[in-house]
Amino acid sequence: MGDFRPACPRTLAPMTAPSTRDVFLTCPLDCPDACRLRITLARGEDGVERAVKLTGDADHPYTRGFACAKTVHYPARQNHPDRPLYPLRRVNPKTDPEPRFERVTWDEALDDIAARLRTLLDTRGPSTILRYHYAGTMGLMENSHAHALWRALGTPELDETICATAGTAAWQVGYGPRYGVDPLDVPHARLIILWGINSLSTNIHLTPQMTAARKNGARIIHIDPYRNRTSQYADTHLKLRPGTDAALALGVMHELFAHGWTDEAYIAEATRGVEELREAAREWTPERTAEVTGLTVEEVRDLARAIGTTRPTYIRVGYGMTRHENGGTNLRAVTLIPALTGDWRHRGGGVVLSTSGAFALNRTRLGGAHLVRPETPHVNMNELANALAPEAGFGAVIVYNCNPAVVAPDSGRVRAGLQRDDLLVVVLEQAMTETARLADYVLPATTFMEHPDLYPSYGHHWLGYNEAVLEAPGETRPNTWVFQQLARRLGVTEPSVCWTVDDLMREVLATDHPHLAGVTPERLKAKGSVRLNLPETFLPYAHGAPTPSGKVELSPAPRHQEPEARLNADYPLRLITPPAHHFLNSTYGNLERLNRAEGGEPQVLVHPFDAGTYGLTDGERALIRSEVGQALRRVKVTEAAQPGVAVVEGTWWGLSAPDGTSINALTAQTLTDLGGGSTFHNTRVRIEAAGD
Repeated sequence: MGDFRPACPRTLAPMTAPSTRDVFLTCPLDCPDACRLRITLARGEDGVERAVKLTGDADHPYTRGFACAKTVHYPARQNHPDRPLYPLRRVNPKTDPEPRFERVTWDEALDDIAARLRTLLDTRGPSTILRYHYAGTMGLMENSHAHALWRALGTPELDETICATAGTAAWQVGYGPRYGVDPLDVPHARLIILWGINSLSTNIHLTPQMTAARKNGARIIHIDPYRNRTSQYADTHLKLRPGTDAALALGVMHELFAHGWTDEAYIAEATRGVEELREAAREWTPERTAEVTGLTVEEVRDLARAIGTTRPTYIRVGYGMTRHENGGTNLRAVTLIPALTGDWRHRGGGVVLSTSGAFALNRTRLGGAHLVRPETPHVNMNELANALAPEAGFGAVIVYNCNPAVVAPDSGRVRAGLQRDDLLVVVLEQAMTETARLADYVLPATTFMEHPDLYPSYGHHWLGYNEAVLEAPGETRPNTWVFQQLARRLGVTEPSVCWTVDDLMREVLATDHPHLAGVTPERLKAKGSVRLNLPETFLPYAHGAPTPSGKVELSPAPRHQEPEARLNADYPLRLITPPAHHFLNSTYGNLERLNRAEGGEPQVLVHPFDAGTYGLTDGERALIRSEVGQALRRVKVTEAAQPGVAVVEGTWWGLSAPDGTSINALTAQTLTDLGGGSTFHNTRVRIEAAGD
């Protein structure tokens, strides 16, 4: 058995110690809030400490003492009776309906995995080994740095495109690094536009800031294809036709130019290419904009008037508008609006996609980045179904921080690929996900309470450090420990593969960037959460942008385009799959309490007009068919949807669906126009009553 010791030494509590204690950690999950959490640990009669309660840190300026409706239940996930605690080896075919595993030692598992990887390396080369991962943890140690072994071996690069790359690419064209309005400045805004984001479900800690702005007189407008919690919170909801965000943005720009609602001084000093953008917006009259977007002419005019005449205007965009063929262009068009109004010069004004650009960490060797060779092949993670086909040539896939059998597009083909007899599937997991159930080996992983890590954020400006506050249960191990053990067996001597979290912190904080002045490992360990060294009034694009020209780039002007996958008689509805309130991707799919809170099983929301047209009855099940697959879902007839649009909220485990399928059995591997991103809201479908 390989040696494993906690990274932070702990002293045993005296017998007189209280039975409970509170600890403070940063949430590791893929959410902009990156909350600082207060977790109550209790020592049971068996002498083992466990997490029993979770809430927010009341002293954290952004978290403000509350956690979201899902993460308050993290202790139930942490202590789930089905959590894998020991290495498991499959003993029956992966095509069998129910998996069977046997417990093995770490040495047995790692020796066999290493031997099979060595055979692949020696006979077919590193290009036959695929790593697959995403943001199951946002920790730099157990997420970003875990890739170091695979880069040292020269295996293909995985392009992490499933969520943010279309938006990132679009932002970079106009602005360079992803800076954003400080969330604590939002109360200064007098108009708040929530565009393509259900923030009350996916960015809940922005809500107190918006409520403060509302008390100061702000109006809140929500732009989204269906009515959800954020729509109900907002003063106005604009039910936009999916994929037409660029058209609406250009329609707003038309009115800004036509009425003189632009800041000409800002445009002259800080931007480049305004005449091209003016020309692109010229044809987008309120009438044409309304026709394309599904809004009324007055709604278009009212939105433009509000943006044009209100300072500061704060726009919070989500990645939802990027989940279309032309998703990058959609987001780019919306994000250029504050460059015309000059809102970047006003505290609380501007637009936010992500704040991650402010975390100017030294990433030159993080995750073995310095080991990537120019000739290394790349795999787009949205095209996993293709990569797992026999003709692609992969002999092994190592999965960590991700559940591709549920979350990847064209999931039916993904599952079929994972079931191949000739493919070694190794899954590092904290839960028996559907991907784990298809593994040859399940290697039990620690949670954020059981290993130390460092956490940036993409929704605020605090850097978080977590120590390990619980002993790892059973024989669970961090990802990096597993890969260090494999490295030793494979003869890998690259030093960065063997970094500790202290090595990592010293490395990434070794920078003279002013944002990190005074942010040291020692201070992080002492405080747990440290704000970046930003000015009190942070206006990152007030005088231009860190692009090659030094200006916000308005050229090339974004243009609305209809998708190639147009609706037709065979597939007359557009399916969108936004997040559910009680789920975070597929992380909480094994908690029955949260499944019940979402209705007990996945539902498809359809407008009464479509229900009548296609013979659908509220409460009964229907078959949704796309060009790549089908899924059975319970129908909910509601005016929250709009005609021509079907909505399935949440990445449910297929195990919770009546037919055992993920909704991504319907989605295709089509990529976005920028960044090679996913197109989960681009799917065209038909729906028919399932009958008996």
